[in-house]
Amino acid sequence: MLASVDDDKAEEIVQIDLRGRSDVADYMVICSGRSSRQVASISEKLADRLKEQFHLSAKMEGKETGDWVLIDAGDVIVHVFRPEVREFYDLEKMWLPGSAHRGA
Repeated sequence: MLASVDDDKAEEIVQIDLRGRSDVADYMVICSGRSSRQVASISEKLADRLKEQFHLSAKMEGKETGDWVLIDAGDVIVHVFRPEVREFYDLEKMWLPGSAHRGA
Protein backbone atom coordinates (compact mmCIF):
# COMPACT_ATOMS: atom_id res chain seq x y z
CA MET A 1 0.00 0.00 0.00
CA LEU A 2 2.83 2.37 0.76
CA ALA A 3 4.31 1.73 -2.69
CA SER A 4 0.95 2.41 -4.34
CA VAL A 5 0.42 5.81 -2.74
CA ASP A 6 4.09 6.69 -3.30
CA ASP A 7 3.82 5.76 -6.99
CA ASP A 8 0.87 8.12 -7.29
CA LYS A 9 2.90 11.01 -5.84
CA ALA A 10 1.24 11.14 -2.44
CA GLU A 11 3.12 13.38 -0.03
CA GLU A 12 4.11 13.07 3.64
CA ILE A 13 3.33 9.35 3.89
CA VAL A 14 3.12 8.09 7.47
CA GLN A 15 2.55 4.50 8.60
CA ILE A 16 1.31 3.97 12.15
CA ASP A 17 1.40 0.60 13.90
CA LEU A 18 -1.90 0.12 15.72
CA ARG A 19 -1.36 -3.46 16.86
CA GLY A 20 -2.33 -3.74 20.51
CA ARG A 21 -3.74 -0.19 20.48
CA SER A 22 -6.88 -0.60 18.39
CA ASP A 23 -9.30 -3.35 17.45
CA VAL A 24 -10.22 -1.53 14.23
CA ALA A 25 -7.01 -2.23 12.26
CA ASP A 26 -3.37 -3.27 12.62
CA TYR A 27 -1.97 -0.32 10.66
CA MET A 28 -3.00 3.16 9.60
CA VAL A 29 -1.47 4.96 6.64
CA ILE A 30 -1.88 8.71 6.32
CA CYS A 31 -0.83 10.69 3.26
CA SER A 32 -1.66 13.86 1.35
CA GLY A 33 -2.50 14.82 -2.19
CA ARG A 34 -1.99 18.35 -3.46
CA SER A 35 -5.60 18.80 -4.67
CA SER A 36 -9.04 17.24 -4.34
CA ARG A 37 -8.54 15.66 -7.74
CA GLN A 38 -5.23 14.08 -6.74
CA VAL A 39 -6.70 12.84 -3.42
CA ALA A 40 -9.52 11.12 -5.33
CA SER A 41 -7.09 9.69 -7.89
CA ILE A 42 -4.66 8.30 -5.27
CA SER A 43 -7.59 6.70 -3.46
CA GLU A 44 -9.17 5.18 -6.53
CA LYS A 45 -5.88 3.74 -7.81
CA LEU A 46 -5.14 2.25 -4.39
CA ALA A 47 -8.57 0.60 -4.25
CA ASP A 48 -8.03 -0.79 -7.77
CA ARG A 49 -4.60 -2.20 -6.85
CA LEU A 50 -5.97 -3.79 -3.68
CA LYS A 51 -8.61 -5.53 -5.75
CA GLU A 52 -6.19 -6.64 -8.50
CA GLN A 53 -3.23 -7.72 -6.36
CA PHE A 54 -4.86 -8.90 -3.13
CA HIS A 55 -8.44 -9.61 -4.20
CA LEU A 56 -9.62 -7.17 -1.51
CA SER A 57 -12.74 -5.14 -2.03
CA ALA A 58 -11.85 -2.08 0.06
CA LYS A 59 -14.57 0.20 1.37
CA MET A 60 -14.06 3.84 0.46
CA GLU A 61 -15.68 7.00 1.83
CA GLY A 62 -15.25 10.64 0.88
CA LYS A 63 -14.06 10.28 -2.73
CA GLU A 64 -16.84 12.56 -4.00
CA THR A 65 -15.48 15.65 -2.25
CA GLY A 66 -11.80 14.72 -2.35
CA ASP A 67 -10.96 16.48 0.92
CA TRP A 68 -10.45 13.34 3.00
CA VAL A 69 -10.84 9.83 1.64
CA LEU A 70 -10.88 6.87 4.00
CA ILE A 71 -10.06 3.45 2.54
CA ASP A 72 -10.83 0.47 4.77
CA ALA A 73 -8.76 -2.49 3.62
CA GLY A 74 -9.44 -4.62 6.67
CA ASP A 75 -6.19 -4.77 8.65
CA VAL A 76 -5.07 -1.44 7.17
CA ILE A 77 -6.93 1.86 7.15
CA VAL A 78 -5.68 4.49 4.70
CA HIS A 79 -6.46 8.20 5.01
CA VAL A 80 -5.74 10.42 2.00
CA PHE A 81 -6.10 14.14 2.75
CA ARG A 82 -5.77 17.51 1.16
CA PRO A 83 -3.01 19.21 3.23
CA GLU A 84 -5.31 21.75 4.93
CA VAL A 85 -7.77 19.07 6.00
CA ARG A 86 -4.98 16.82 7.25
CA GLU A 87 -3.54 19.65 9.32
CA PHE A 88 -6.98 20.42 10.80
CA TYR A 89 -7.71 16.85 11.95
CA ASP A 90 -4.06 15.99 12.83
CA LEU A 91 -4.56 12.23 13.12
CA GLU A 92 -0.83 11.72 13.59
CA LYS A 93 -0.92 13.60 16.87
CA MET A 94 -3.71 11.34 18.09
CA TRP A 95 -2.17 8.02 16.99
CA LEU A 96 1.61 8.40 16.85
CA PRO A 97 3.47 7.81 20.09
CA GLY A 98 6.03 10.53 20.74
CA SER A 99 7.19 12.60 17.81
CA ALA A 100 5.87 12.12 14.27
CA HIS A 101 8.29 10.46 11.86
CA ARG A 102 7.27 11.38 8.33
CA GLY A 103 8.56 9.94 5.10
CA ALA A 104 7.97 7.18 2.59
